[in-house]
Amino acid sequence: MNKLKIVFLLFLLVVAACKQKPQQVTMQQNKAYYTCSMHPQVHEEHPGNCPVCGMKLIKVEVTGNNMASDKITLTATQIQLAGIQTDTVRDENTGSEKTLTGTVTTNENNSAELSARIAGRVQQLFVRTVGEKIAVGQPVYSIYSEDLQEAEKEYLLAKQQQKLLHNPDVDYGQLISAAENKLQLWGLSPLQIKNLAASGKVSASTTVLSKVGGTVSDILVHEGDYVTEGMTILKTQALNNLWVEAQLYASDAGHYKENDLVSVSFPDLNGQVIKGKVEFVNPELSDASKVDLIRVSIPNTQGLIRPGMLAYISIGGSGAPSLAVPASAIHTDSEGSKVWVKNADGSFSAKMIKPGSGNQNYVQVLSGLNAGAIVVTNGVYLLNSEAVFKNGGDNMAGMKM
Repeated sequence: MNKLKIVFLLFLLVVAACKQKPQQVTMQQNKAYYTCSMHPQVHEEHPGNCPVCGMKLIKVEVTGNNMASDKITLTATQIQLAGIQTDTVRDENTGSEKTLTGTVTTNENNSAELSARIAGRVQQLFVRTVGEKIAVGQPVYSIYSEDLQEAEKEYLLAKQQQKLLHNPDVDYGQLISAAENKLQLWGLSPLQIKNLAASGKVSASTTVLSKVGGTVSDILVHEGDYVTEGMTILKTQALNNLWVEAQLYASDAGHYKENDLVSVSFPDLNGQVIKGKVEFVNPELSDASKVDLIRVSIPNTQGLIRPGMLAYISIGGSGAPSLAVPASAIHTDSEGSKVWVKNADGSFSAKMIKPGSGNQNYVQVLSGLNAGAIVVTNGVYLLNSEAVFKNGGDNMAGMKM
């Protein structure tokens, strides 16, 4: 009898449990993992270094209530560490290209020299290192010059005579002006001349200020050297604009002409591509190898490109420009080709596209994108890894078609 009661009570408990409505559980917990910008397949639960390359892992936070979202949101720090770069979808030449291997050199049109304006002995050098940046008006060296001292004395004497003597037959203003012009021609700045007049004394040595600016490429004197008028003290280069020089065969010379726009890529900068302009094509072939020299001018506003770097010069073949994306922006797998688009709110969304013909720099877009869209060109694999993590292995979930 007792057994029947126990069975009956268990039955009632099961029925009551079935009638209760299941409580919905909302995942509000924050999840995070650590990955490598170079090897996004690495997922670790704790901070540390990448087991593949040794780089420091970056933290990626994922909020539980947006795990099903089709958008990927990264912090500014994550974007910087992952090296996320973007470009705008626009018309580009996607025809066949001719590629030349070149070397970055300094632009000789932007070079300058600082020469001695008067003979004397170099007492002290203030600029000692090649590669150092100098500005106009910066002290370069001090010089002991008897001729310069005599010119300073003449100037002070003319100033003193104007103050003490009042000979109506002497134009003291003209004497002072002539002495001042002489000092300026010999390298003194207006402020130095003003200080000389205020002190009324001739110093043993005079500091020479730079008349040029840029990056020092050569220093041709040492402390204690005797310099003559016109002797070169140092040379500078402006590295905000550089040249890429390459050689091509005579049969290919017809593909290039001055002022043509070309694409220049740099393997040392992760394949970064910039626009350059053909500045010079040598009209004469080399006697020994029968090759021609081509010179391309490139901007270097960020200072990342350095003389001596390897560069590839590419010029598009015939054909009208068409809507295209950089080749590095496209990720192709078994599902098709996709790109990552940057949204107005700063997040990123994957989008399927139909690519057409292309070259090593640009691929034609037949459908899936409009002109003006912003696509990710570097860091695509990190975004793919993040999408796989969020969608549980289905990286096509929520993707825009």
